[in-house]
Amino acid sequence: MQPIVRKLDPATEFYTQEGCFIIEASNSADDPGLSIARARVPAGRTTRWHRLRRTVERYVILEGAGLMEVEGLPPTPLLPGDIVLIPPDASQRITNTGASDLVFLAVCTPRFLPEAYEDTEEILRAPR
Repeated sequence: MQPIVRKLDPATEFYTQEGCFIIEASNSADDPGLSIARARVPAGRTTRWHRLRRTVERYVILEGAGLMEVEGLPPTPLLPGDIVLIPPDASQRITNTGASDLVFLAVCTPRFLPEAYEDTEEILRAPR
């Protein structure tokens, strides 16, 4: 691995099927142990239930207010400075409960790969 400085480029932001906006701040094969994305959820929006297979995810709340739901944890209010640890394979979603964007870093180990993503919205909404 070579030293590098990666600059956050707002022009690379894209909308995901999960229901939030993402900038891949650092996600490359030359650093496979970790990825960092900046996520943005608009006011009043909730992401879809989803999980990451074999990937630990951490949310570091930077701006705004939210409500985190993770399997095995009661719904928990979030504010800047809060950190959420999401175990591999745990379904999760986040709601922006504030009046402005909810912005956080999503730090994944190992790095996020699209094939690890699984939408669980329909599974969790199905009658039991």
